[in-house]
Amino acid sequence: MASPPSEHSPTLVIPSDTRVGWIGTGVMGAPMCRHLQTANYRLTLYTRNRSKASTILAKGATWADSPRGVAEQADVVVTMVGFPRDVREVYFGEQGVLAGTRPGMVLVDMTTTEPSLAQDIAVAAHLRGAFAVDAPVSGGDVGARDATLSIMIGGATRAVQSVMPLLECLGKNIVHQGDPGAGQHAKLCNQIVIAGTMIGVCESLLYGAKAGLDLDRMLQSIRGGAAACWTLDHLAPRMLARNFDPGFFVEHFIKDMGIALEESRRRRLTLPGLTLAHQLYEKVQALGHGRSGTHALMLALEDLSHIDPATPPAST
Repeated sequence: MASPPSEHSPTLVIPSDTRVGWIGTGVMGAPMCRHLQTANYRLTLYTRNRSKASTILAKGATWADSPRGVAEQADVVVTMVGFPRDVREVYFGEQGVLAGTRPGMVLVDMTTTEPSLAQDIAVAAHLRGAFAVDAPVSGGDVGARDATLSIMIGGATRAVQSVMPLLECLGKNIVHQGDPGAGQHAKLCNQIVIAGTMIGVCESLLYGAKAGLDLDRMLQSIRGGAAACWTLDHLAPRMLARNFDPGFFVEHFIKDMGIALEESRRRRLTLPGLTLAHQLYEKVQALGHGRSGTHALMLALEDLSHIDPATPPAST
């Protein structure tokens, strides 16, 4: 859904000149925000837990007491929060971003959320003479720290072009997918691939262990063949080390898969692989690991095979 042309022009982003508002400093949001500080952007910050932003504030960012306060002190606002309900509140709440939005501003939501919500934000921004871009990312905590994220963008071309210098501080693979909401649809495609891949990686490790293989040696082989993928390179070693700290939360992945399944139903699509992955991740959450990383899927598969987590297959 394209927004009607605006009579206003979007802010042209220039480091050290453009005022950037940032909302959300979680596992990925915090390092992304710090990259903008390194690039000399002037930052105004809001997050629900101020203590999570202490390092960023100590390096010169200004604190605002609400999303509206961020918008009132910014030319561009970037949001990186958790769930669609959080996005809606951050933008449409009484003290939300839109309440402080002025003509020419660009609002960039990097949360993975509903495509229809991205479209709603774009329409609301347009009514204020502003612009909205949906720009969800992939690459996890590693990509956020290394500024190598893949960024999928939906929005008006001139708005996307205006914020490209900012996005280039955060990622390497930046692709404009189309009108508002298109970035979110592309991210859902990404999550569908990840869901199936994660099952394959976990099952491969389980099988390899039961077959008596040295799992590090096995990974050395398959990483160089047709099975090569990001998950094998970055998350399989964490599984072997029994390190399930989050690079991306299980509960957020369940949210993403749920959105993808709902969008699929609207289009009369049946996606059995995604449906299975969604069910398995709900089991991970039921086991108490909703705030663990997505690679904690291994714990659910071990449970299904009646493997004692105290003696996991990676150790046999």
